[in-house]
Amino acid sequence: MAHPFHKRLLKEYRDLSTAPPPGITLVEHDDSLERFVLRVSVPDNPLYPSHHAYHLLFRITPEYPVDSPQVTFIVYQQLDDDDDDTTTETEARVPVHPHVYSNGHICLNLLGDDWTPACSLVSTAVSIQSMLASNHLRERPSDDDTYCRHAPHNPKSTSWAYHDDTV
Repeated sequence: MAHPFHKRLLKEYRDLSTAPPPGITLVEHDDSLERFVLRVSVPDNPLYPSHHAYHLLFRITPEYPVDSPQVTFIVYQQLDDDDDDTTTETEARVPVHPHVYSNGHICLNLLGDDWTPACSLVSTAVSIQSMLASNHLRERPSDDDTYCRHAPHNPKSTSWAYHDDTV
């Protein structure tokens, strides 16, 4: 069954495929357009060297675009085309940032309280890229260990406290 807003998702997919913003690339998607992986690089910030890229997994909820997608940083491995058992490129990193947990969950008000139907996959990826680009602290959230031990699988099930928009 197609997503209720399949036309909108198709347009967003086309935008990502044909004219993505600088530093953002569509890596993969499923046929239903309810799962996307985007590669994000961060220009001009020595904390995130240009040869590093990070991968965001977008899971589209049935209520999208009224409800925000589930977005997490993931460890993404690209397998060699010749041998499915070997990895030629491993980009096994979650960026170090005061609002990004080591399990890939992102504490960002745009993914929760500040989400509106005017937001899109592209605008969300650009906001996350901007959040990384403006960061100057190489640290995880202070409660990273505790949160990751007890975190729900879906970060949207977390009751985030948005109190710091300076990083």
